[in-house]
Amino acid sequence: MNQEDIGKIVQNVLNSFYGKNKGGEDPDKGVNEKDNVLRVAVGSDHGGFDAKEALKKYLNSLGYHITDVGTFDTDSVDYPDYAVKVARKVAGGECERGIMIDGAGIGSSMVCNKVRGIRAALCYNLKTVVNSREHNNANVLTLGGPLHSVDELCEMAKVWLETRFAGGRHWKRINKMMAVERNEI
Repeated sequence: MNQEDIGKIVQNVLNSFYGKNKGGEDPDKGVNEKDNVLRVAVGSDHGGFDAKEALKKYLNSLGYHITDVGTFDTDSVDYPDYAVKVARKVAGGECERGIMIDGAGIGSSMVCNKVRGIRAALCYNLKTVVNSREHNNANVLTLGGPLHSVDELCEMAKVWLETRFAGGRHWKRINKMMAVERNEI
């Protein structure tokens, strides 16, 4: 069985899980036909608030189901409080992926990676976005909101959500990464 066959099986299982309406049409068709993502947790600190709000609208327009964990205004807050909420939504299975935006994305990446099962990637351009998914199977994306235009943030998030993990030779490395988390290496 090749990777494409496995992908079709996984897609069928997900379609069954999310359900199709009685007319046989998938109510979420078109949301993301490139990868199996529907539910996305988003969060930000005060420095990323405006970017998060714009990104939420954009992702909603594409059909994603967004869980906003805050912050909900521009009052000063601590990014770890929101980064951990995003990471826990993903680690707990409530969302398939998460996106956290702060001033530079660095601190949030560090916090998210403290949560068991999270592979957060700080990305700053499309090349790092694609690499984080294809090679590292990242499940949380962290971004520096003020470092990019809204259009750039939206494009990076869209590409990240649609990029599949390549599997193959990368599985060995992901398994080693997760073994470190379990203190096996």
